[in-house]
Amino acid sequence: MSERTLQQQVLQEAQEAVAPLRLVVDDLVVQRAGKRRLVRIAVDDDLSSLDPGDETTPVEPVALDTVADATRLIDASLESSDAMGPAPYVLEVTSPGLSRPLTQPRHFRRNVGRLVTAQLRDGGEVTGRIAAAGADGVRLSGATGSGPTGPAGHTGSGNDPGEQFVEYAALSRAQVQVEFNRPGAPENDDLDADTDPHSEEQED
Repeated sequence: MSERTLQQQVLQEAQEAVAPLRLVVDDLVVQRAGKRRLVRIAVDDDLSSLDPGDETTPVEPVALDTVADATRLIDASLESSDAMGPAPYVLEVTSPGLSRPLTQPRHFRRNVGRLVTAQLRDGGEVTGRIAAAGADGVRLSGATGSGPTGPAGHTGSGNDPGEQFVEYAALSRAQVQVEFNRPGAPENDDLDADTDPHSEEQED
């Protein structure tokens, strides 16, 4: 089995395994580590249950207990399907930390309320708090930055001159900023920026 086919099979098994937890596989890497394979999987909330018109309701981070449940389910699925074959492997399952770049609309949607810094394709940069994230772009409140045509190189929206709407197509990179006193956030909410993964190790 080629590495590409193996990765596709593991992705399918993992996605089916975590569906009952209302999770999706956000990222998956299968790589060799000596005589073993290392399977790294990031799971995230399935946002399909949200009202399509809801662009502003905050989404809670994936709980550590849920990640642990996902690890057990994925491991059981891989074992029963024999997707990994006879060779030993190490499975690591995490939730996406704050260090993950925001590259998909759903990444912005699940980070509503957080402060982000985004680089723009026109050479500008903007920092602001995600007030809303829709299908086509993100609305940032308190936006500051630099660019050819204003704070973000984009027009403001509504009555707030510090609010900017930026289309996803205009972004080259975006990153959540760690805040230890984020307004309205639970205590220590941002301390899980890079949590230790839950692991399962399988021997032949």
